[in-house]
Amino acid sequence: MSATGPAVAGRSLHKRFTLKSSKQAVHALDGVSLEIPAGTLTALVGPDGAGKTTLLRLMAGLMRADEGELRVLGIDVSADPQAVQDRISYMPQRFGLYDDLSVQENLDLYADLHGVSKDKRRERYARLMEMTDLGRFTDRPAGKLSGGMKQKLGLACTLVRSPDLLLLDEPTVGVDPLSRRELWQIVQQLVDDEKLSVIVSTAYLDEAERCSHVFVLREGKLLAQGAPAEIRDHAEGLCFIAAPPEGEPPRLMQARLLDAEQDIVDAVPQGGEVHFIRRKDTDDAALATLLAGAHAEPVPPRLEDGFMTLLRTQQASAPITTAAATANRAKGNSDEVVIEVKDLVRRFGDFVAVASTSFSVRRGEIFGLLGPNGAGKTTTFRMLCGLLPASGGQLRVAGVDLRHARAEARQRIGYVSQKFALYGNLTVRENLSFFGGAYGLRGQRLRDRMDTVLRQFDLERELDTPSGQLPGGYRQRLAMATGLLHEPEILFLDEPTSGADPLARREFWRRITALAEGGTTIVITTHFMEEAEYCDRIVIQDAGKVLAIGTPREVRAQALDGGDSDKRIDMEQAFIGIVEKARRRGKEAPAKQREGATA
Repeated sequence: MSATGPAVAGRSLHKRFTLKSSKQAVHALDGVSLEIPAGTLTALVGPDGAGKTTLLRLMAGLMRADEGELRVLGIDVSADPQAVQDRISYMPQRFGLYDDLSVQENLDLYADLHGVSKDKRRERYARLMEMTDLGRFTDRPAGKLSGGMKQKLGLACTLVRSPDLLLLDEPTVGVDPLSRRELWQIVQQLVDDEKLSVIVSTAYLDEAERCSHVFVLREGKLLAQGAPAEIRDHAEGLCFIAAPPEGEPPRLMQARLLDAEQDIVDAVPQGGEVHFIRRKDTDDAALATLLAGAHAEPVPPRLEDGFMTLLRTQQASAPITTAAATANRAKGNSDEVVIEVKDLVRRFGDFVAVASTSFSVRRGEIFGLLGPNGAGKTTTFRMLCGLLPASGGQLRVAGVDLRHARAEARQRIGYVSQKFALYGNLTVRENLSFFGGAYGLRGQRLRDRMDTVLRQFDLERELDTPSGQLPGGYRQRLAMATGLLHEPEILFLDEPTSGADPLARREFWRRITALAEGGTTIVITTHFMEEAEYCDRIVIQDAGKVLAIGTPREVRAQALDGGDSDKRIDMEQAFIGIVEKARRRGKEAPAKQREGATA
């Protein structure tokens, strides 16, 4: 490859797969042509099933295009995939770390696989440990690292040799905002210092905003490409922000706007307000009615706004079914406390994962558990679900003491795990039948509930498709459907939108809003801070301790800590500020104690 040649050049790329269930051919890539300059940071974005991972795997020489030409680093990748693989590094979505091996042993293993000499290892390891800040943990087993640290170790293992091209497939899925920021600092440093060419697929449009070039894919076709500013331009003059009427949660105003598809392209809660995109032909009077008297202030478009405008205007969006099927039969009033936690403690040997945590959740409330990887929120979540016994404190869920009657409480709750515990070889119908039986549903009652959730989540056409062959968004729908079959009073959601694209996230939260309005209590963990804005209240944990609790507005005010009350900050800024401030205090306290002891 010449110094000025592209890192990747593809022409009319096609890739088809045949579904085992229907024997139908699916176009994962359908005539994609692109050229990616060397020495740049480039993003591939698009909804589920857009073809992002397929395109990366073609670039990595792991599969061959059915038609078209693809040259990587000037090499015809279909003719000589090994020559390409000798010069690139590829980090897939599920990077293969060995949990029983230490950080150092994982690095050594990948260095051995790539034939990195001892001399080069010393220099490379020092650089990688400095970039990832893993130098203090070289003896720690990979299985005992937090999610963010695992991703950084995966990136370090990918970079044990110095490649000419780095391919990253959604490297920050399941990673908290602090670790996400650190990972991107590492990637940017590689581009700036080593002039490395980096191509990253991502579901997070704020990440793509960092890149010099963005390719937007949908259903295997290239929808748009250009600098982030060029993608943003699709929403120029159409973006606004408005505060909901007094007492109305932002998510309800957002739901009202999203339901008006003829007038609104997109809407999302942001900093206690609602950021929305109007259609070009929207009537001002119609918009005023939707806003219920709220003042709309124009704002500059973001990359996500341009992305959503492209997708919504070029594809008629299917309506989200949120009719009576979503309203469950939860009894009681909105002031009733359905989860009560007092001085909750969980120890693993000498390690305290959760330290004296207290909070309560009311019926119909959406309650968010937030925190960095390793903060203790997953442990708290598992105790609330009855999946893990508490070491101390009091815990009542749906009126049941979980320390003595976990089985009884489980009949009144639904649970959707981060990894969607579906049976991949069973069809949609078979999964629903199995989980319905596990919840005690039989005969006509089971058939009625299956029909209801199939309509509710628009799964009727996928009835005989094995769940393992469903796109990610449909697997999420099926997981939600199984969790709601028995009409639980409380629904626990563990990072349910991890890796989901903006379209899927909007659809998901529209359903959750309808469920909460119907009286279902929602408890959710998430690393995507935009989602905290949907919650009535949130708790932020770190190192097992509660750092903040309250409404999103109260938590943002705590982050400002007496600063400019008119300043607009989003929940990600508030989250990072609160966690970093607490960690600084934690480091300063021992130093002051040492100073006092020597005075």
